[in-house]
Amino acid sequence: MAAPLIQPTRHGLYCAAGDFHIDPWRPVPRALITHAHADHARPGSEAYWSLRDGLGLMRRRLGGRACLNTVDEGERLQFGPVSVSFHPAGHVLGSAQIRVEHEGAVWVASGDYKRDPDPTCAPFEPVACDTFITEATFALPVYRWPAVETVAADIHQWWHNNAANGRTTVLFSYALGKAQRLMAALPAPHPGPIYLHGAVAPLTQDYRDAGIELPPTHRVSEAPGDEDYGRALVIAPPSAAGSTWMRRFRQPALGFASGWMRIRGNRRRRGYDRGFVISDHVDWPGLLQTIEDTGAREILTTHGRADELVRYLGERGLDARPLATLYGDAGEDD
Repeated sequence: MAAPLIQPTRHGLYCAAGDFHIDPWRPVPRALITHAHADHARPGSEAYWSLRDGLGLMRRRLGGRACLNTVDEGERLQFGPVSVSFHPAGHVLGSAQIRVEHEGAVWVASGDYKRDPDPTCAPFEPVACDTFITEATFALPVYRWPAVETVAADIHQWWHNNAANGRTTVLFSYALGKAQRLMAALPAPHPGPIYLHGAVAPLTQDYRDAGIELPPTHRVSEAPGDEDYGRALVIAPPSAAGSTWMRRFRQPALGFASGWMRIRGNRRRRGYDRGFVISDHVDWPGLLQTIEDTGAREILTTHGRADELVRYLGERGLDARPLATLYGDAGEDD
């Protein structure tokens, strides 16, 4: 039996034939990165390769002195006898699936991905392969995403109602990807200005620098101390909830935009006034459709509901098994 083309090691997913790692969790000589979230892009490796679209985000994550090589979508690279190419994952700006081919065998490591439309990044591209390494963050039938336009309209109406009552609207979302996607989706005209937390603002500028159109925003940190946020929408990371930073907003209305809001109890337990179901990960129908689209004979599942997905696929006659990784531990994206 031939050795796996990609297999886990203590440093991360490793391709021995090409001598490189994919999204390693420890420093390595050659790291191929699917996207800029902290659990996939970690500093300290000698050299990196990633999609050109996400250069600014990757620089911010890895540090300005990192040796970063950028590639275009579909461009072929050679690592010894192994051919590698990057294909859009639709997850966040610059996110990629990594296609690895050696001696006629094709593997695809998907990183994180989604099938829903997102104007802030290139859409997911199905890539035919023999073995597909897929995330399983929301791999249960209950996780089905409503149309983004519907969610954005709900947020807009909620913001409008809060503004009419002089209450600051604070929407918590993950800083990289989700925040920018929300801004792009909100219909105009807006009830008031948009303010950003310090964790969101620089990443938003990276999106603008990459040519992504977003509405005007202001940094909370640059507002006067007596600023009236009564008609404002403030976008902040979940870590800001309950912090002293929140004291500047009077009677804020609190919402959270996340796939986890699909479970009503999550909103109640976290104390949000509103929960909005929107995720940058693939939902259950999209996950099954993607597996079918790849035509893969072997499915390897990582993080989230990996075991449940393996069981479901196995019952339908597919060769599936979990792949142990450290992805999904950063708590940054959903």
